[in-house]
Amino acid sequence: MKSMNLKRKCKSNMILYNTLGNTKQEFVPHEGNKVRMYTCGPTVYHYAHIGNLRTYIMEDVLEKYLRYKGYDVTRVMNITDVGHLSSDADTGEDKMVAGAKREHKTVMDIAKFYTDAFFKDCEKLNIKTPDTVEPATSCIPEFIHMIEVLIEKGYAYLAGGNVYFDTSKLENYYVFGNQNEEELQVGVREDVTEDLNKRNKTDFVLWFTKSKFDDQELKWDSPWGIGYPGWHIECSAISIKHLGEYLDIHCGGVDNAFPHHTNEIAQSEAFLGHKWCGYWFHVLHLLDKRGKMSKSKGGFLTVSLLEEQGYDPLAYRMFCLSSHYRKPLVFSFENLDNTVSAYNKLISRIAKLSKDGEIDKEDAKAYQEKFIEALDNDLNTSLALTALYDVLKADLNDATKRYLISDFDRVLSLGLIDSADALKEKDSPSGADVDVSKIDMLIAERAKARADKNWAEADRIRDELKEMGIVVKDSKDGATWEYIS
Repeated sequence: MKSMNLKRKCKSNMILYNTLGNTKQEFVPHEGNKVRMYTCGPTVYHYAHIGNLRTYIMEDVLEKYLRYKGYDVTRVMNITDVGHLSSDADTGEDKMVAGAKREHKTVMDIAKFYTDAFFKDCEKLNIKTPDTVEPATSCIPEFIHMIEVLIEKGYAYLAGGNVYFDTSKLENYYVFGNQNEEELQVGVREDVTEDLNKRNKTDFVLWFTKSKFDDQELKWDSPWGIGYPGWHIECSAISIKHLGEYLDIHCGGVDNAFPHHTNEIAQSEAFLGHKWCGYWFHVLHLLDKRGKMSKSKGGFLTVSLLEEQGYDPLAYRMFCLSSHYRKPLVFSFENLDNTVSAYNKLISRIAKLSKDGEIDKEDAKAYQEKFIEALDNDLNTSLALTALYDVLKADLNDATKRYLISDFDRVLSLGLIDSADALKEKDSPSGADVDVSKIDMLIAERAKARADKNWAEADRIRDELKEMGIVVKDSKDGATWEYIS
């Protein structure tokens, strides 16, 4: 069996699509083995819908795979509890204020409730909580300091009571290369209204004062008047506070690339004086029959609603992993039902594996190579699932198969071994008078008899099992059994 140095491979061959440049690139962290990773967190004015959570699932896979490869990962995520307006052009109402009005609660009550709800959803989906989670409202001094430096360096100006970033100071504002000034012109998009305080249409607000929204519940004193931060400044300041001047990977949904991430790059690099983030990881939309899933359309699906309809959240996670993160994923209940069927069959097949035997780690390496090769290729989770199925079909003993499934699930996080063991315990006879290993042996003998077209012997074994209280069910994926008390 061919052997390999997995650790050395892990440090050199991972390819990621970098939205900054729109090309696949070898992933090389700024500082050796350390990976500094930032995730745009939720704006906690409502429940996260399953389209939002697709992004967090794929970011979770990325983080876990980096750890699987041996990198020392530090991941930071913000919680937006102030400053996110309803328009990309710094207009409209603060989403947090709108949520508070909708439910007749305070902004902070809304923030706590939906922050807790978000992390409950993440737990159900086996999404790891980042190492640091920072609400925007706890970092007001950092925002003010960053804005002061930008003003001092000539990148920001005060107008109409607000502080704006001056995009004309940049050589290239449209760093992702797929936007242009036409997109921000008044009348091109319905949600954009003209802000006459701006020197340039692409300028964006760093700090709002009381002159902007007198009914804003959350306000802080600042050198420019009582007010609150703009949305874009939050992620930059929180990232720099916890991860330093150099960021390796910044993650988010593709709709954040412009203007949010574009503005983050502008202000961060103006503040620091050098390139800030090496790799930008953007997850494409979840689509339904109306197009992109969105809260603004109403009737959006949440994890809780899926559960109420009988769906296991981990089946939705598998649904997301079955498609590449850079492709739009079309959701329908029919598509989800197909994944549920595949997930249940997968668990059933794993449940048949015996825990006994010695793990052959040498034989396992070839299958680990396939798994690594799939995820090294721009996090191809669909091929990683194929590698998992290859293990089940392989000429390996059961203990080695269970070892590989558990190893792969460190990244996939589908709860495979736990769910399989729970299923096996549920379906296993509770009485001590029945030998489970004997049942497995008889099932195997019956399968051989059927393969040899020895129907009489197959029927005899079925009858013997029936006398033991065991009902056999045949399918194209093999036989399963249940104990009928």
